[in-house]
Amino acid sequence: MFGIFMESLVIFKLYTGLKLLFVLTLVSFLYLLVTEKDKTIRQLFVYAPVLILILFLFPVSRQLFVAMGLDGETYYRVLWTIPMGMITAYGAVRFTGRHRRIGILVSMVLIILCGSYVYKSDYISKAENLYHIPDTVVRICDLIHPSDADPDVQVTAVFPEKLVHFVRQYDSDIRMPYGREMIASQWDYYNKVHEAMEEDEVLDPEKLVEACREEYCQYIILDKSREMTGDPENAGLTLEEEIDGYLIYLDPVSKAAAESFAVYYEEDDK
Repeated sequence: MFGIFMESLVIFKLYTGLKLLFVLTLVSFLYLLVTEKDKTIRQLFVYAPVLILILFLFPVSRQLFVAMGLDGETYYRVLWTIPMGMITAYGAVRFTGRHRRIGILVSMVLIILCGSYVYKSDYISKAENLYHIPDTVVRICDLIHPSDADPDVQVTAVFPEKLVHFVRQYDSDIRMPYGREMIASQWDYYNKVHEAMEEDEVLDPEKLVEACREEYCQYIILDKSREMTGDPENAGLTLEEEIDGYLIYLDPVSKAAAESFAVYYEEDDK
């Protein structure tokens, strides 16, 4: 039990960071604890966070969480129910209401000092377009998008892992043999196309084309810098275009199969 408690405590420390922003939330919490008279506000911003934190650290709670079939690695999400941002904001507003001359200034200074410039993060970059996805993905999707002349022909394409997340956000008409479920290692799914595309350090075009044809992938997008055992064109692919270091290959065999299926289903509907 003590071990589970310590693990939960470590999760709490990692979640909050135990840095200045957490201190700011703690100060606002203590201020509301002492000064807030509204019972509803106290229940939401004072009593509820304490109760949630106690239950989170209580070992039996985590055991029940896992026993219900939930992933133990996502136990930290229980902390999402603590409205830390709202506590901080409301506490700052209440303090400013009572001390108008210094309240705004103190709040602004503390928020600036406690925060950080978001664009310094490796996980955040300035948007390249209105879709907030890389321009490269937009250009590739526009190139391979299903033709308006043949709306019944579905386009299936395989993308490198680094682009998979963005394709569905931009164009839901482009099918993929796998999505983010293959990128998250904890799910441990298997997909033949993903295996041929990503799991070998040196890509084998022959193996990849064979797997892609089983899924009728008309397009195969490859990183130009990727090391390969041979030329994809020798495996039957046709280079359509190069976009920002990515090679867009068309597989005539899969394309013909997709078009024949479309014709078959159209005649069957008639």
